[in-house]
Amino acid sequence: MGPGFCRITLAAPDIASLVEPGQFVQVFMPPEHPHMLPRPFSIYKADAENGVLTILVEIKGKGSRLLADRGPGSFLKLLGPLGRGFPPPPPGSILVAGGMGIAPLAFLAESVNKPRTLLYCARTADLLVCPGADLDLPGLQIIRATDDGTTGIKGTAADLLSGQIEGAPAVFACGPRPMLTAVKEICLRWGVNAWLSLEERMACGIGACVGCVVLTIDGYKRVCRDGPVFPAEEVILDG
Repeated sequence: MGPGFCRITLAAPDIASLVEPGQFVQVFMPPEHPHMLPRPFSIYKADAENGVLTILVEIKGKGSRLLADRGPGSFLKLLGPLGRGFPPPPPGSILVAGGMGIAPLAFLAESVNKPRTLLYCARTADLLVCPGADLDLPGLQIIRATDDGTTGIKGTAADLLSGQIEGAPAVFACGPRPMLTAVKEICLRWGVNAWLSLEERMACGIGACVGCVVLTIDGYKRVCRDGPVFPAEEVILDG
């Protein structure tokens, strides 16, 4: 794990036994900071047998630093599993991860034992945060790319997807909004079904505060409750 990022493993047997790829948990701040809002985190790994979850944390502010500094045996309150996850990917599907968007897609890749391709992209090598060993999965082909060419192919997620999409039965993606917009456009052009996991700021995580809405063809929907995974043709990302 590169500088500025960490993995946190949580003992949560009830959640680990139920969670599906693409779902998330709300992680509450340590008890000594009750005034701070909880943070949503996609599930990176779930081990139902041992009752543990793993999340990825990018250390950007006070809240993420508080979580990263918790030591073994610390207590954190969780709410989950929340939201709608990905449908099962058919054989030959393409998974597109941008930066921290690798979290739900690594979980999705590990959940199926079918041939699939992961396009793992970021602006620079330091932002490819997922360790290679975590993606050493049977039947998974990985193609990495960075905008600056420091690792893998020099190019964007859209560049990679454009060269790989022919013949793909479905695409599953998570990453920054501009990346998802490009993925949607490419999939619509090729007539390929796609599902997008949206990254939005959330407060409650259960749809009560209506603070994470996204415009869709059926009006505004709540990312935390109606998503975070949506069919690509349903969401309006450039409006």
